[in-house]
Amino acid sequence: MKAFAAVAFVLALSAMTLADGVPTKVTYVPHDKAASTFVKGGQIIGDKGLIVLANRRGAGEVEVHDKTNHVFIILEGEATFITGGTLVGARTTAPGQTRASSVEGGTTYHLSKGGVITVPAKTPHWFKEVPTQTIAYYAINLEP
Repeated sequence: MKAFAAVAFVLALSAMTLADGVPTKVTYVPHDKAASTFVKGGQIIGDKGLIVLANRRGAGEVEVHDKTNHVFIILEGEATFITGGTLVGARTTAPGQTRASSVEGGTTYHLSKGGVITVPAKTPHWFKEVPTQTIAYYAINLEP
């Protein structure tokens, strides 16, 4: 019985290690690579459902992702950020991806340097206003 329990534990641990959204290796991103990626925006880490983006952007459209959970870490700039609410002018842009021109309702946050905000999958989110013209942030995306 003990052997069966040990094998079951090892198999469960192996399955968790191979699951999407869980890193499978050590990834180091040097400062120069991250800094150069911020210029155009893009992915700096991609590992089994764990994606880290280095982005700089202005205001944009509302986004909803069926499977992507976000953690935004603000590095510079400011933005009015809306989560939740009812989509206005919604359209599907790719499988599991919806965009809209705006939302009615929702919760408003003022994002600024050093702030962190999480956005669960299926939650509308919108960089509505960016008074500093751009906001730089790391987006840590986890997908099941």
